[in-house]
Amino acid sequence: MNTVRIIGGAYRRRLLRFPDSAGLRPTPDRVRETLFNWLGQSLDGQHCLDLFAGSGALGFEAASRGAARVVMVEKMPRVLAALRENHALLQKPAAVEIVPGDALEYAVSCQTKFDLIFLDPPFERGWINRLEGQLPAVLKAGAALYVEAEYEIASFGDWRIIRQGRAGDVCFHLLRRPA
Repeated sequence: MNTVRIIGGAYRRRLLRFPDSAGLRPTPDRVRETLFNWLGQSLDGQHCLDLFAGSGALGFEAASRGAARVVMVEKMPRVLAALRENHALLQKPAAVEIVPGDALEYAVSCQTKFDLIFLDPPFERGWINRLEGQLPAVLKAGAALYVEAEYEIASFGDWRIIRQGRAGDVCFHLLRRPA
């Protein structure tokens, strides 16, 4: 089993365990620290969607920092089982909902709107382009979108890149739509 550490909030320093799985690449500590500096250390009252939950690092980090609701979507059975074990390890925070299934199917059928979406899909599979048209329907006005990709995103619909960075082979971006 692999591990990743929650870096801030109520679950700070807790280790999350996750299995090896094709395309699973947890967001590194340094990148998460940068992201939550950009967002502000507290996500109090926000509703977050982690479409490719994987290790759970982003979703559990959001819950640790006070998000009112965090929906974590994961398709791979072994990875899903690890998410549920980590949820239990953290004493089942009520804010966290783990949904088994496909990210695109969830985004298409979702009736809820979120303040923040984490989009960290497996690389080189075209997920970002496939989801681009689906995300506006599940985001509140003024919402933020965090995207990790193997390349620098030049544009993403009518979204504006607010911040971006690079850590090794990972390019990460914080986007918002103009009001």
